[in-house]
Amino acid sequence: MKKFIAQLTVIVLALVATDLAPAWAVPTTLTLAVRQTPSVSEPIVTLYGQVKPAKSGLKISIQVEVKSKWHVTSLSTKTTSSGTWRIESVATALNASVKYRALIIVSGKTIVSKLRSVTIKQIPEVASSDPASLIASTGPGGRIHGMDISRWQHPDGKSIDFVKMYGAGIRFVMIKASDTRDLADAQALSNAIIDHNAAQAAGIYTGFYHYATLPNSTDPMVIIQDAKAQAQKVAWRLASLGGYTQRDLPYALDLENKCVLVSSTGACHAYVTRSAATLWTTTWLAEVAKKTNRLPIIYSGPYFLESSTVRTTELLKYPLWIAHYALDPFDPLAQPGQKNGGCYVHSWTTSNCSSLWTMWQYTSCGIAKKYGVPGTRVDLNVFRGTPNSFLKLVQGTWEPEVSELMPSQEPSQTFVQSIVATSINRPVLFTVNVVRPTGTPVVTGTVRFFADKDAGLKVTPVQSAVRSSSGSWVLSVKGLPAGTWPGKIKFTDISGTHATSSTPVVITLLQGAIPTPKPTTPSTPKPTTPSTPKPAIDGCKNQIKN
Repeated sequence: MKKFIAQLTVIVLALVATDLAPAWAVPTTLTLAVRQTPSVSEPIVTLYGQVKPAKSGLKISIQVEVKSKWHVTSLSTKTTSSGTWRIESVATALNASVKYRALIIVSGKTIVSKLRSVTIKQIPEVASSDPASLIASTGPGGRIHGMDISRWQHPDGKSIDFVKMYGAGIRFVMIKASDTRDLADAQALSNAIIDHNAAQAAGIYTGFYHYATLPNSTDPMVIIQDAKAQAQKVAWRLASLGGYTQRDLPYALDLENKCVLVSSTGACHAYVTRSAATLWTTTWLAEVAKKTNRLPIIYSGPYFLESSTVRTTELLKYPLWIAHYALDPFDPLAQPGQKNGGCYVHSWTTSNCSSLWTMWQYTSCGIAKKYGVPGTRVDLNVFRGTPNSFLKLVQGTWEPEVSELMPSQEPSQTFVQSIVATSINRPVLFTVNVVRPTGTPVVTGTVRFFADKDAGLKVTPVQSAVRSSSGSWVLSVKGLPAGTWPGKIKFTDISGTHATSSTPVVITLLQGAIPTPKPTTPSTPKPTTPSTPKPAIDGCKNQIKN
């Protein structure tokens, strides 16, 4: 009996470790929030929430309490693949506090959210019913004020107060929603799910951005494949969040990282070439534009654009979100993109050395609490143009088809391109490629070596998989003893997008030379003198604190 219990414990732990815990271990929960969303005509109420664990296609029903009894309303919708849902409705009754609750049915069981109350207020009479009248130019320099956020604006899992943010004059917020790196991507998604609906319900326009890590290759085919794979991740992510709505700005590419090979100590060993960065960027932008039917935005700094990309008219057609600090947008003559004594020369450079920017990130030192953001600082932006030109960026919705949704456990194939194994003095190096059924690279996941159970390996080797490009890794395995070790290279994907796959390998290692330890002589301790503490570096020195 004890042996059986021990085996059962191991099985349960294994299921949890592989994110395949049985359904009874993860109860279904349903959240509901209700907000009156700023509008120019009739009062609008937004109801939104999330189902966990996430599942698409679940019907959400809304009930209202009238005279102490719950009644079914005509309001309903279905969840996205990330479990989110949202309903907008015109309010007819005013100045009355009303209670709502949301319901779903899962496996024959009804799940009910917590009750939420809202009091609908009459919209102040305005001269114009134009939606542009709600996009107040409350930012510095009389421009539309915006913000960008990521997991750093959620310290200890704290929530952002978007109603306070709207009241402080913010009219758009760019949300990190995806990343090339798997762990950072998962962290981005968890926050984007919460922030997207909450910001829009508060009346704030939203946009998403993707942080890019470029491939370690100069082969044009590899570069193009990687750019298309990362564009596919973005299309899947946008689809999982419900596609573009009438309050969404286009997806943005965060292009600021030129390192393509990082050592175990964190130092950069190789940088992208200008031609490779340009090819990758133009491919990604074109692919996202094709998949989403909107021109994406590119975010970068003027120095990066000058030093890491080639000037091309192809890039110029995409809106530029420029990062340039220590310039005050209150100054009518401030020109982001200029440098002292000359020009930053890139695809958006004008004849007077400024840049053709659409959005300008003017500081990373905004006063976070002023805008309802936990923490101490936040990035702030201004939009170049009128409210009507702002709305032109938002035109057009996109609702994904089922075929465009991120797959679940899509079959994969793992291939070992090469093995370098000599002696125990050097790590074993594998070059591994993993592809989808279409032959294109997988979008997420990683690889690892597992020795066969009957091989008798009694040590745990140290492993690291360095991404070369999408679906391609160099796997280093250290600490194997001399001998022949049969096993497999296994591909796994914590996001569940791609199914696990593996391929057999055999490693043969020689003993190699055993280094002779050098005799050590005791050192005489030197007297220590107290060190003078270095002054803390002010990361906001010379930046605008707004």
